[in-house]
Amino acid sequence: MRVFAAVLPPDDVIRELGTAVDALRKLPGADGMRWTGRAGWHFTLAFYGEVDDGLVPELSARLERVARRTDAFPLAVRGGGQFGHGRALWAGAEGDLATLRLLADRAEAAARKAGVPMGEHRRYKAHLTIARSREAGDVRAYLDALAGFTGRTWTVGELALVRSNLPTSGVPGEQPRYEAVGRWALGGAG
Repeated sequence: MRVFAAVLPPDDVIRELGTAVDALRKLPGADGMRWTGRAGWHFTLAFYGEVDDGLVPELSARLERVARRTDAFPLAVRGGGQFGHGRALWAGAEGDLATLRLLADRAEAAARKAGVPMGEHRRYKAHLTIARSREAGDVRAYLDALAGFTGRTWTVGELALVRSNLPTSGVPGEQPRYEAVGRWALGGAG
């Protein structure tokens, strides 16, 4: 199965960001972007890709230990940025980013120890993808609009293992469907 570890923002935080993204979608050129669906908004901690079903129980056990060893922490969606000269537009984060990075590093290490091939380690950059484009483009207007956005701060209290179900219909613009296949409370969350 195609899976990743993530922090899933609460519904009210998604709604707040959704209001900001609705305004972005009215900007010139927005129809040339592929906007991600709110149901899929998340902060990826570690992307595992296709994982053999036989490794998922060990990965899950290790992620549960990671969650127990990591305290709950405050986080908010704030501002934004881009990757690939405008090919990906994202909302950023503020709060206890050191703990968020620690959780990401631990989620990656858990996968390596479970036997999941991870490739080269890259420094974690907290982001929530809101749009993609096939071509590079000038996204300054979007970044300027996102610069003033700060959502409410919430306490991240769980780590999720999320399955990504890729589109199969062939319908242009169809979004992947995400489902949490494991959720573990962080150490300080109860």
